[in-house]
Amino acid sequence: MDNKHDILQLLRSVADGTTSPEDALLNLKEAPFEDLDYAKIDYHRSIRQGASEVIYGAGKTSEQIKGIVTAMGERGCRNILVTRIGQEAADILCRAVPAEYYPLPRLAVAYPEEQEHRGSIVVATGGTSDIPVAEEAALTAETMGNKVTRLYDVGVAGLHRLLSNLDPLMSARCVVAVAGMEGALASVIGGLADCPVIAVPTSVGYGASFGGLSALLSMLNSCASGCSVVNIDNGFGAGYLASMINQMEGIKED
Repeated sequence: MDNKHDILQLLRSVADGTTSPEDALLNLKEAPFEDLDYAKIDYHRSIRQGASEVIYGAGKTSEQIKGIVTAMGERGCRNILVTRIGQEAADILCRAVPAEYYPLPRLAVAYPEEQEHRGSIVVATGGTSDIPVAEEAALTAETMGNKVTRLYDVGVAGLHRLLSNLDPLMSARCVVAVAGMEGALASVIGGLADCPVIAVPTSVGYGASFGGLSALLSMLNSCASGCSVVNIDNGFGAGYLASMINQMEGIKED
């Protein structure tokens, strides 16, 4: 029972008599998680939150990542995200299961499966150096079934670059603004777009940027309404939140 559809089918089979209530209860009892000793895989997360569990690769061994992904794949999970995974671990994973690895954001998608991309999310960066974090956000959103438009290197040092891309900004359901240095991009976009803006401070910048702290504080102090802020370099968190916003807007329109 890995998603709402599976549980609905089980309940219908109980209703039409093809499955006994006792067997259905056993299925539900066995479904919530799987204990691998080093990890407890949460199979009900997609039911509670609408998306499968995501694997944070940093700090895990290659064998642990492979074990978790393999177990999830055997239970029918698809488009499994593995974030912050290095090249060596990714090579081992790709040899073990079907997977695609993106070295720039250090992100892998295991058991990739084609799906419809809905709505409109824009991921914008202040500079080229912010692209690794932006790609983590963009690929996360795409893997979760969203249409993503990338606007890279449109920071405030050359404002005309951003202003020449107003059409995608104005038609987006959500914008992810990724910037280091002083982090001004989020405020500028927040003053232009009529949708939620998710600001992502990056650790890009010289010494006084304090590893992204100055951008974080700037974004937290933004006077633009509708701006929210995630943690420094947290492209995954921004992409996940943007997906939730985009999908909710899609439900309203449908």
